[in-house]
Amino acid sequence: MNYSYPLFRPPSEAHSIILQITEGCSFNRCSFCSMYREKDFAEKPLTQVLSEIKQMANAQPQTRRVFLADGDALVRDTASLVSILEALYQHFPALERVSSYALPSNLLNKSTEQLTSLRKAGLKLLYYGLETGCAELLKCITKGATPKLIKTGLDKARTSGTEVSATIILGLGGQHYWQQHIEQTAKLVNELQLNYLSTLQLKLDPSIEEEFLAKFKRQGKTYAPQNDSQLLQEQALLIALVSPQKSLTFRSNHASNALPLKGELPRDKTFLLNQLQLAAAGDIQLVPKWLRGL
Repeated sequence: MNYSYPLFRPPSEAHSIILQITEGCSFNRCSFCSMYREKDFAEKPLTQVLSEIKQMANAQPQTRRVFLADGDALVRDTASLVSILEALYQHFPALERVSSYALPSNLLNKSTEQLTSLRKAGLKLLYYGLETGCAELLKCITKGATPKLIKTGLDKARTSGTEVSATIILGLGGQHYWQQHIEQTAKLVNELQLNYLSTLQLKLDPSIEEEFLAKFKRQGKTYAPQNDSQLLQEQALLIALVSPQKSLTFRSNHASNALPLKGELPRDKTFLLNQLQLAAAGDIQLVPKWLRGL
């Protein structure tokens, strides 16, 4: 494969083939994210993508999952995405699922009908960086969305039948705004019908830390980072407040997390809160900081 690096994928796509149909991120202004700062955004030519699908199929014909990279694959026009999906299912007879990241703008710019056509073509799961449900913090991190717009886009995805895995960033509000961050995020999550919810802990690359702090200051706010004990408190409040309308798979399996957790909400709420209580008391060892990553 002719990959453009760096290359990223969600934790649950560890055994998937990564098909890079775009390079970088067309938005690329979130102040907490350094993933694609070194890249200029570009769409790979469709002919090249289709050729690479054939090459991968010859090498790994029994592939069951494919992840469409980079950070903004869904920005491509619907017709080309359908062509890519059809080619994948044609050349990989055992293929069960194709997934990709989704930006807020992706879901807002595509109609429900377009998202439905992608779902029918085999795009079954979208990874969505919700980050926070707090409107003020969304401005601070230059997310390019409001809670209302986030809900509008995710409602379209749900109507289309596409599963959504949303992520929340613990520590995003720092010591001053952590409670409103968690309370308003839980409120938004409860208004959605997500399939999966995961948390990661804020970990700023040194190259963007100054920008992150400056954007808080621009909004008249000061950022002070949370320690592990405070982050466990955030996690506990989030789990306590989330009351999904249907069973929701919860994970904190990202490499940044101090405490890996997994369960189903609301079924496992008591168990998850007990794990957090034990960790806060020192009865469960946290992942050493040197083992945590972006």
